[in-house]
Amino acid sequence: MKAIGFKTSLPITDNNSLIAFETEKPTPTGHDLLVKIKAIAVNPVDYKIRTGSSKDTVMETPRILGWDAVGEVVSVGEKVTLFKVGDEVIYAGEITKPGTNAEYQLVDERITGKKPKKASLAEAAVLPLTALTAWEALFKRIKLQPGEGKGKSVLIIAGAGGVGSIAIQLAKKVAGLKVIATASRPESIEWCKQLGADHVVNHHNLVEEVKEIVTDVDYILDFADTYGHWDSMVELIKPQGHICTIVGSSGKPLQVDALQSKSVTLSYELMYTRSIYQTEDMIEQHHILNKIADLIDSGEIKSTLNTTLKGFTVENLKNAHKQLETGKTIGKIAIEF
Repeated sequence: MKAIGFKTSLPITDNNSLIAFETEKPTPTGHDLLVKIKAIAVNPVDYKIRTGSSKDTVMETPRILGWDAVGEVVSVGEKVTLFKVGDEVIYAGEITKPGTNAEYQLVDERITGKKPKKASLAEAAVLPLTALTAWEALFKRIKLQPGEGKGKSVLIIAGAGGVGSIAIQLAKKVAGLKVIATASRPESIEWCKQLGADHVVNHHNLVEEVKEIVTDVDYILDFADTYGHWDSMVELIKPQGHICTIVGSSGKPLQVDALQSKSVTLSYELMYTRSIYQTEDMIEQHHILNKIADLIDSGEIKSTLNTTLKGFTVENLKNAHKQLETGKTIGKIAIEF
């Protein structure tokens, strides 16, 4: 089967930064589904792994990136009970295994969901990673219940990004929160408003602009820069509030004690935790993805697709990486096979 990967860390402009190659089609066992991939999404984690690898090491076999896909189940392992051959599925896969940048891929059924019936292939492909991240942040880390957020507020930092775009919708439509999102460019501000944000503020003047709307916020979802926004988050969070972040502090120390006087909870969210550690509740991601599919089909939320590239080629993958590396993309990028 055809796959695209990288052997060493190179600038995306280098001819060998991503390369096409042939590899054996895998065979499913246990809870594995063998999926024939029809479309993928490209995420910041893809280029971060590519650029973050050792520049002094050249892998003998290219590493296959990619952690978002929609496809058709063509074979199943002996323990599979949730899906059958012919089912269309969506998933974000496992970060420790070969990714979605291939014609076929194995994925555990317990982290796989049904494809929304009313979504196109590209619209479906961009959902899993960001929807799982946003859902887990709101309903697993902060531990909100659907509808429980009425009368409360959330600040979403990086509202126009991939995770922020779905988080705005889940926070507004499912949790019932007042949503304040950050964006700075006219097009990203408009994007956040279209997704349902009640207010959009500039992260360059965060404290002042938020305080023009509310005194403080009940919850903060940080999808951009924990260290850079730390002092602002400490000031803006309500006593006994909750901050959830999906990014580290780039090795810089956080003054966590600053949260003590307010009795604020700080949580980290990584949607790969369940698959990395094979946690007992891995199947929860199957249920979450099915809920997302139902929300799409009912029209309560919409796909965050913004760019579609046609064809599973090195050129298209490089194009997607280039766009993401600017840090200015809005919504999600999909590639249809």
